Amino acid sequence: MPYNFDQSPCRQGTDSLKWQRYGTALPLWVADMDFPAPEPVIAALGDRVAHGVFGYGAPPTALTETLCARMADRYQWTVTPDQIVYLPGLVCGLNVACRAIGEPGDEVLVQTPVYPPFLNAPVNQERRLVTAELTATSHDGQLYYTFDDGGFAAAISAKTRLFILCHPHNPVGRVFNLAELNCLANLCERYDLTVCSDEIHCDLMLDGRRHTPLATLGPEIARRCITLMAPSKTFNIPGLGASFAIIQNPELKRRFKQALQGIIPDVNVLGLTAALAAYQHGGDWLRELLAYLAANRDYLVGAVLGHWPGVRVTVPEATYLAWLDCRDADISDNPQRFFLEQAGVELNDGATFGPGGAGFVRLNFGCPRARLAEGLERMQTALLKR
Repeated sequence: MPYNFDQSPCRQGTDSLKWQRYGTALPLWVADMDFPAPEPVIAALGDRVAHGVFGYGAPPTALTETLCARMADRYQWTVTPDQIVYLPGLVCGLNVACRAIGEPGDEVLVQTPVYPPFLNAPVNQERRLVTAELTATSHDGQLYYTFDDGGFAAAISAKTRLFILCHPHNPVGRVFNLAELNCLANLCERYDLTVCSDEIHCDLMLDGRRHTPLATLGPEIARRCITLMAPSKTFNIPGLGASFAIIQNPELKRRFKQALQGIIPDVNVLGLTAALAAYQHGGDWLRELLAYLAANRDYLVGAVLGHWPGVRVTVPEATYLAWLDCRDADISDNPQRFFLEQAGVELNDGATFGPGGAGFVRLNFGCPRARLAEGLERMQTALLKR
């Protein structure tokens, strides 16, 4: 059935973090979309609520079987039910991984700029954060990031125990290619690193691209991998708190589960209901969403290139997040504050994404095109008036 992504319900007054934190500003920041979840998800939640009993839940067998079948169908990846660990969110998975690997004072390596919880999780668990910047190049205003193997290797020390990978990457929108992934895998094997691979955006591949889970590259990297996935970004249900880890090494899984005991709660019954309905019946909605997001991305890139003096932009290969370099835009203030105060548009401050992020902003284009157009027009007007 056709879905109308040009229509979006009013989110003001709905306890939406995205819409209430900055008052009347147009919110193009935090990574949730403004589209209703797929109808089968809404219907399944309605049926579950109508039942009226909300006791302690357990992951339904059908959900586990669906996930195993999905991994086999999409990635030719054989995952067994005992290798899945359910979590109430991906961020807690990052923290559990840091807690499970190594000892206090050991190092955790991340590539920056990156989703801010990557920077906080090691510190939360008494680990030392170490960063290696991705390499950025630009051509005709388009930004492109690549993996820097030399910088990555140079950042590793005898104390480095864990590498947290963001793939597809937030905020730069890269889908790392096989050469880059194999290079990463080889380095992790050479330096004996465990890998926590955040693949939460793996279903949001644009232009027909295919995702390759890092753990599928071979048995050696698979035994080192904690792979984190979720339906939350894909089907716009992050507030329901459902995600999962795939851990194929029994000892690594044991350490991970031990680290979460007594701290991390189980997934709630509505999150489980929504996840099952999304994965079983959300395919048509997702296919139409991806086409709409690609068109929004193209509209955004076309608006910026040649019209916004001094601003460069990524062309995301996945996700609904764009990364804008405003360092040459003659903005005397922090660009996030500039666009909030001068354009009434709320974006994410690039400085919070770590080294390589200062002077940038992250923009969420997962919204109706008219709303995106309004935000871009406001931002362009502010730039031209400064």
